[in-house]
Amino acid sequence: MKDDDNGLSHSSGGRFEDQAPVPLVIATSLREQGVTGVQTYVRQLRRYLEGCGRVTTLVTPFSWGKVLTVPVFGFRRLVLERCSGPANVVWYRHWHEVFLRHALRRCLSEVGECVIYAQDPPAARAALEARRGPHQRVAMAVHFRVSQADEWVDKGQIRRDGRTFRAIRKDEREVIPQVDRLVYVSAWGRDALMTWLPEAGAVPSAVLGNFVAARHVELHQEPLGDMVTIGSLELVKNHRFLLEVMAEAKRAGRVLTLDVFGEGPCRKDLLRQTRSLGLAEQVNLRGFRPDVRDLLPGYRAYVHASYSESLPLAIIEAMAAGLPVVAGEVGGVSELCDDGVEALFWPLDDPAKAAATLISLLDSEPGRLKTARAARERFRCHFDADVIGPQLLSFLMAR
Repeated sequence: MKDDDNGLSHSSGGRFEDQAPVPLVIATSLREQGVTGVQTYVRQLRRYLEGCGRVTTLVTPFSWGKVLTVPVFGFRRLVLERCSGPANVVWYRHWHEVFLRHALRRCLSEVGECVIYAQDPPAARAALEARRGPHQRVAMAVHFRVSQADEWVDKGQIRRDGRTFRAIRKDEREVIPQVDRLVYVSAWGRDALMTWLPEAGAVPSAVLGNFVAARHVELHQEPLGDMVTIGSLELVKNHRFLLEVMAEAKRAGRVLTLDVFGEGPCRKDLLRQTRSLGLAEQVNLRGFRPDVRDLLPGYRAYVHASYSESLPLAIIEAMAAGLPVVAGEVGGVSELCDDGVEALFWPLDDPAKAAATLISLLDSEPGRLKTARAARERFRCHFDADVIGPQLLSFLMAR
């Protein structure tokens, strides 16, 4: 993987390129590197395609006008993000789309027939406006929950049904029916979009879940702790609930450990809550680690408390590592695992009952190992890159 002189990131395995006449251009509003599920999805997709000898081009807003990105995007972070949520969102969406559109125009002028795989509605609109004709087809992945407007609400940046919320919905209502194909990462995500945008049903689509590449799991890896969770430290990820569960387990006489991987705006509040609950010796906020997948087999269980999900890659990564899962039955989580088989579902409104669910898993080693094996097998059969990758590629490239 390398950056060329135009700031576009290319990936190629160097094999069988003559068998891939139709290039794939991945367009995203996000930076290439980062911790979000979308960024992980793009990395996994490119890694799979590289292994197949397929060439991909990744285009982001930072592929164009690099000198201008500092003042334009810096102003948002230094000023708008601190003083006005709606203004921050509007600025973010507008300028990321503008820069991405310019980058795509330059990229698409140099290729003929291709497929542009947009990772969000602003990227899809930029692609539709930048493409040079219908021979450059635009597909869009539906990673978001219901609408991107709802996700900004979950982040506390805008008000539900406010002006910015309605504007984002309006943009999506105009853009999504225009794309050539839609890829839903979960059936739940498809149904959630259809509830308010039935016009999306006219677009050829497929439900093709998130995926990661399988890795060798060390059966006797050095223990790192009891539980682990991965996710941005945001309100929607509901880490506060995990700490309340830990406190309830401690009251029941079970002193457990939890490692939290991720960064975000809630870090200070979580540290404060950890101290107030007397969990400072049990809970570690470990920040972002690019090698976190390598660490997962060292834990006894993966815990997840998010109250809004489409198809969380973090759970897929945990299953790939052979970890049993404890999570709320929200969004597309039930498409990943079944209660009592690969996972235990806990209530997200009752910390005491959730603690009892967690303890029941950890206190029965035969049961925990059985659940772990089932999780690994479910991943192998349904969410391995070698399973989903060919289906996704076939769908995107179909004429």
